[in-house]
Amino acid sequence: MPQEPHRIEPQGLDDYLDVMSKAVFQSGMSWKVVEGKWDTTREAFHGFDVERVATMDEAEIDALANDTRVIRNRRKLHAVVSNAGRMLELEDEHGTFRDYLRSRDEFWDTLKMLRKDFKFLGDFGGYYFLFVVGEEVPPHEEFREQIPVATGRR
Repeated sequence: MPQEPHRIEPQGLDDYLDVMSKAVFQSGMSWKVVEGKWDTTREAFHGFDVERVATMDEAEIDALANDTRVIRNRRKLHAVVSNAGRMLELEDEHGTFRDYLRSRDEFWDTLKMLRKDFKFLGDFGGYYFLFVVGEEVPPHEEFREQIPVATGRR
C-alpha cells in the first residue's frame, strides 16, 4: 500500500460495499487511477446503496462499461453487483455483516472466508478491506511475509 489508508467505522452495508468495491477495482490497477475515479464511481453505483446495486441489471452494467467516469472492466463491474447481493445474504444469515466478519477466530480464516464469498477479492484486497473497516489485521509487513505460509501458496 502506498500509504496507510484511512480507517472508517462502517455505519451499514453501504459503507462495507464502498470499501470492498474499491478493493475490487484496485486489484491489478494503479491505486492513483482508482482514487481519481472514486467519487464518480460511487455516484455511478448509486452511492453503493447495497439493495440498489444488488438489483442492477445487464443494461445498467453495459452503460457503466461505456462510462469514462468509471473503470470499465466488465468483470469487476459484475463483481460489485454480485458482491452486493452476497452481502445482503450474509447479513441475513448472520444478523449483521460485522457478525459475519467476526465469525472466524483468526485473521487468516477470515481472509480465506472473504476470498471464497466475494468476487475479485484476493489476499491484498481482503487485507485492505478488513483494515479499512476496522477489523483486526496483522501489521502489513508481517502479512506480506506470512501470505505464502498461511495460504499454502509458495
